[in-house]
Amino acid sequence: MQLANYLFFTTQCEDALAFYTECGLGRITTLMRHGDHGIPIASEAMKGKVMHARFEGPELLFFASDNHDAEPMRGSSHILIMADRHSTDGLFVKLAAGGNVTTPLAMQPWGRYYGKLTDQFGVQWMLDFLP
Repeated sequence: MQLANYLFFTTQCEDALAFYTECGLGRITTLMRHGDHGIPIASEAMKGKVMHARFEGPELLFFASDNHDAEPMRGSSHILIMADRHSTDGLFVKLAAGGNVTTPLAMQPWGRYYGKLTDQFGVQWMLDFLP
């Protein structure tokens, strides 16, 4: 058994996945679009949008799609357990671009170097490193 997250966007899935690729998290390994190969579409606005995508990187896997009835993301966050402080700092800056930092990266009372943000696509991320 393996747990993997599934991110729902309304129309920005492809842009979000391109952003995550640019951040160095991984790459799209599967991409299907609404309307391709007889896949039904809920509306013309959804035609060509991402119906299903698989995104993979080292020790990272999630799925994503555009849905006409997607709700804003809340109540869940990706936590990335990082290998070193330098990569933690760099990735945090990249993911925060255009987003909102809710907990700046810093040594926390519980002894971890940790920060939390919501990226420009509404996805929450926590980065965690044990010095």
